Amino acid sequence: MADPSAFTDTRAPVDTSEVDRTATYRTIARRVMPLLIICYVVSFIDRTNIGIAQQGLERDLGFDSTVYGLGVTLFFVGFILFEVPSSALLARLGARKTLVRIMASWGVVTVCTSLVHNEVTFYIARFLLGVAEAGFFPGALFFLSRWFPSGRRTRMTALFFAGVPVSGVLGSLMSGGIMKAFDGNDGFADWQWLFVIEGIPPILLAGAVLLWLVDEPEQACWLTPVQQAAVRADLDADQKRKTEEKVSGKSHGGLFLALRDPKVWIIGLCACGAYTLANAVSFWTPRMIAEAGVGDVLDLGFFSALPPLLGIVVMLIVGRHSDRTLERRWHAALSWTVAALAMVALSVSGGDVFVVVVLLAILAAAHYSGLTVFYSIPSIYLGERAAATGIALVTSMGSFAAAASPSLLGFIQKSTGSLALGLQISAGIVLLAVVLLLVGVKAGDLREQRPS
Repeated sequence: MADPSAFTDTRAPVDTSEVDRTATYRTIARRVMPLLIICYVVSFIDRTNIGIAQQGLERDLGFDSTVYGLGVTLFFVGFILFEVPSSALLARLGARKTLVRIMASWGVVTVCTSLVHNEVTFYIARFLLGVAEAGFFPGALFFLSRWFPSGRRTRMTALFFAGVPVSGVLGSLMSGGIMKAFDGNDGFADWQWLFVIEGIPPILLAGAVLLWLVDEPEQACWLTPVQQAAVRADLDADQKRKTEEKVSGKSHGGLFLALRDPKVWIIGLCACGAYTLANAVSFWTPRMIAEAGVGDVLDLGFFSALPPLLGIVVMLIVGRHSDRTLERRWHAALSWTVAALAMVALSVSGGDVFVVVVLLAILAAAHYSGLTVFYSIPSIYLGERAAATGIALVTSMGSFAAAASPSLLGFIQKSTGSLALGLQISAGIVLLAVVLLLVGVKAGDLREQRPS
């Protein structure tokens, strides 16, 4: 992908002082964010729908919690192995074509998951889904960095992350409804219909992204030339600041420098806590609700949809406050601390459905809030050239925890008959990430300019 500075080298200077930047970025957000959020919603639905499908897989194929946990783990194994290579292609293909490639492939794999018939084919399907989805998350964040300067990006990141709780709401309701309505139709089991129906949208969305989005402001015919110049000036100002820091020895901007920077690895270790928390919310919520006494698949989908509803509201509030104050570390750390406490409370809750759902709602709200702010940190800290690879590195490190924790929780659940010990261990990992973030990343490392 061309160096963005190339766009300014051949263009005459444009007076952007009269541009209404708030209106301009609102126009950009209205154009790019809805489709990007929908793609992320579908991504998470296809990643986590086995939480609802687990009952059908256990009934028809005999999969216990250990098999389920290993299946989740293998998704992240494929994800880890191909995350950085996929992101490396990002620089050549551009964000738009990268997202198209990823969505089309994960849709095909999701449809094919309906054909699994034993543990081996289940493991292969989950591994291939991880391979297919690798690169989507850093690709989307890199896409946002090409349209929004850092002072405005966290709010957009929060909107993008809204896709996670929205997927929890819609995915749980839709998955439960599909399994209830289509069970046994045309000789297909309920979980088979689930994978077929939910694998079609990403294939269609791949075409929508190809036709609707563009990679750079200069390619946007729906912006005026002056608006394009204003956005480019803001993005260049971000890069200029980081270049000046490089000259003064404070930069985090070069690719190899980013890989050698201890703080990049510290942020990656913090991501291990974030992903451990994410797995507890995304993959084990249906299981915890089912163990509290909810057996009907439609009721299970309904109760699983409640926690993300609170998460949407709280996440947007926290993201907005973080942008207004330009503070990132404490917003993420306090959110994760609340989440860890909720996990401990869940481990001793006694299995009452009302208490479990309330604690899961607190857990989801804290998780989504912390994740939103945390993932604004790599793009703020790193220079533009290193951002795509740096975010991929952080995501890959977090994915190691995401790969390990499902199998650990599944093993503990099978061995003890409860998720309590696994939740307590996970809470400890999250609290370690809190300490590491506050000690290892200083406020001065995250210099931002307030948006014009």
